[in-house]
Amino acid sequence: MHRFYLPPEACRRPLLALTGREAHHAAHVLRLRKGERVIVLDGAGGELLCDIRELGRDRVNLDVVQRQSLPPLPYHLTLLQAIPKGKLLEAIIQKATELGVRRMVPLLSERVTTHPSAESAAAKADKWRLAAVDAIKQCGNPWLPVIETPLRPGEFLERRETFELPLLASLAPGSRHPREHFQAFRARHARNPNSVCVWVGPEGDFTPAEMDAIQASGAHPITLGPRVLRSETAAVYCLSILNYELQ
Repeated sequence: MHRFYLPPEACRRPLLALTGREAHHAAHVLRLRKGERVIVLDGAGGELLCDIRELGRDRVNLDVVQRQSLPPLPYHLTLLQAIPKGKLLEAIIQKATELGVRRMVPLLSERVTTHPSAESAAAKADKWRLAAVDAIKQCGNPWLPVIETPLRPGEFLERRETFELPLLASLAPGSRHPREHFQAFRARHARNPNSVCVWVGPEGDFTPAEMDAIQASGAHPITLGPRVLRSETAAVYCLSILNYELQ
């Protein structure tokens, strides 16, 4: 069954309307017809089963047949990801959304080659959010992750946010397997952590100064194995391990 996205405020009535890119996708790409059944996700846990009432050139009206609210995962995952070259961050956002990330913070670390201006950063943030929207429609995740505007690592650290288990993907010798940190947490608390973050650096990793600052905030360095992974591979690797341990 095909899935579409509407924000929560647009999902409160018994009659819904797809417009813009969602209507175009339904009417002109998928070529759906009156009476067909679709699912609408509101990105806040809502899943609405709908029947197509009518299709216009730039609008598709839907009758809501059934509503259900799906709970979020019992843990909150934050990905702090250095911005890679080109459009790779969109691919990372797609995979991170599929893997249940609740928030993603793009990082302008010193070795990042792309440093967008304020205007271009806002435009990129819109594209990144659309990548997340497409991902929840593809995988059925009813929770749309928060995609923040880019920050320098130091700017994020200045917020002094706390996580029950903060991790840092690291190439440094002596980094431990993430499982060891989960085992240590469970030994202390007799449960899994409720909030986890993982820092993933750019090609060439974070600078030594950035690594020191991140570790000083409490993040535990973790190894990703004997091979040097590309940044986008490292992100998927980390999130896969975290989901395995937390589920």
